[in-house]
Amino acid sequence: MPRTSLTAIQASRAGTTLPAATAGDATNGNQIANDGRVILIVKNTNGASTARTITFQTSHSVDGLTNPTRQESIPAGETQVFGPFSPNDYGSVLAFDVSNAEVTIQAVHV
Repeated sequence: MPRTSLTAIQASRAGTTLPAATAGDATNGNQIANDGRVILIVKNTNGASTARTITFQTSHSVDGLTNPTRQESIPAGETQVFGPFSPNDYGSVLAFDVSNAEVTIQAVHV
């Protein structure tokens, strides 16, 4: 199956209300258009103590990574912000995978 696409909201100086978070697609993965100005707000909604991961696909080796991926751990109950993602390194479509649907995502275009 194809990756599940997400759409970023546009940030503004006047303020932008964040949309409801979307559960990550732990089966097919997710993707979002990437022009280098995309920020992901990622939350691990697990209420216990289980960390979850998000894995970003890169188009080539970045930051010394041998696999074309960057994997980040998110502790239980924590929210982290990722980005921006250079299209030269991550492509014009940012592809990412989550380890569990307890990882939710909100996307902002800045």
